[in-house]
Amino acid sequence: MNKGIRILLVLLLLALLVLIRAYAATLFYDPLILFFKMTHSSPALPDFDGVGLFLHISLRFWMNTLISLSILWLIFSNRELVQLSLILYGTLFIILLCAFVLLLYTYEPGAYMALFYVRRFLIHPLLLLVLIPGFYFFRNKK
Repeated sequence: MNKGIRILLVLLLLALLVLIRAYAATLFYDPLILFFKMTHSSPALPDFDGVGLFLHISLRFWMNTLISLSILWLIFSNRELVQLSLILYGTLFIILLCAFVLLLYTYEPGAYMALFYVRRFLIHPLLLLVLIPGFYFFRNKK
């Protein structure tokens, strides 16, 4: 594939990640958005539908993952790197979702930072920011 087309496709996929972020409040059920935007002066978490929240968090994670894997493929064109990335994403998803559920159901007022960061890793494509330079370094080291 032409290098110019690859760059254009990567930019389009990055724009798609931005759109998911920009419209997250309307696309996904997440009552914690307002809780974390406030000063956290509320003594308890807002009421939430656990199944709906976990499904929407999971949907957002896998949408971001699919786009991230596509970006990695366009940048590196290496099937093994994309397969490794998929394994990393899957493992991270299981670990973080378990931690999220545990933190959500054992929440104590004022102790919101762990919940905030675990949720952030689930809903934002942060792993992509680690994998691109890591794979670039690995590829150039060979």
